[in-house]
Amino acid sequence: MASVVLYTRQACGYCAAAKTLLSNKGVSFEEHDATYSPDLRKEMIEKANGGSTFPQIFINGTHVGGCDDLHALDKAGKLDPMLAA
Repeated sequence: MASVVLYTRQACGYCAAAKTLLSNKGVSFEEHDATYSPDLRKEMIEKANGGSTFPQIFINGTHVGGCDDLHALDKAGKLDPMLAA
């Protein structure tokens, strides 16, 4: 199973939607809550090449974007192969 990392913040509907999609697929993920951590937010922005919205999602170290990007990958049939790698 793939290594999945999410940078999230509290009370974020997009974060909840991304986590729900992954959970429904039976995927475990590592979550970094950056709500109160400027250091984690800075780390996220650097890793995401400037992406500053929440969530920012990484699969096997590759930045895939945010919630909408994750759902687009799923609809295109590209998410499951990434998660299986």
